Amino acid sequence: MKITYFLAALMLATTAALAGCTSDATSESTGEYIDDSVISNKVRAQLLDDAELNVFQIDVTTYKGVVQLSGFVDSAAAKSRASSVVAGIEGVRSIENDLIVK
Repeated sequence: MKITYFLAALMLATTAALAGCTSDATSESTGEYIDDSVISNKVRAQLLDDAELNVFQIDVTTYKGVVQLSGFVDSAAAKSRASSVVAGIEGVRSIENDLIVK
């Protein structure tokens, strides 16, 4: 009898602990948050390596694999180039290019 109560309590505690790590439509799980951070850092590194882009004027945020680029670029070609650089990165599901040509 004590074992049954112990197992039930253990299952309940495990379920409660794992519930904090799950995601829904408006929030990320811990794993998704880490994955998105890795994707954002890969994007920043690729943009930094590209001589045509000024990475210091581009902000990168990632949510559930969707990369959003915001900030300023010097030309429409640079805006397009930023999207093509991001498209080649593993884990990117889609790109929202909100860069403004100044």
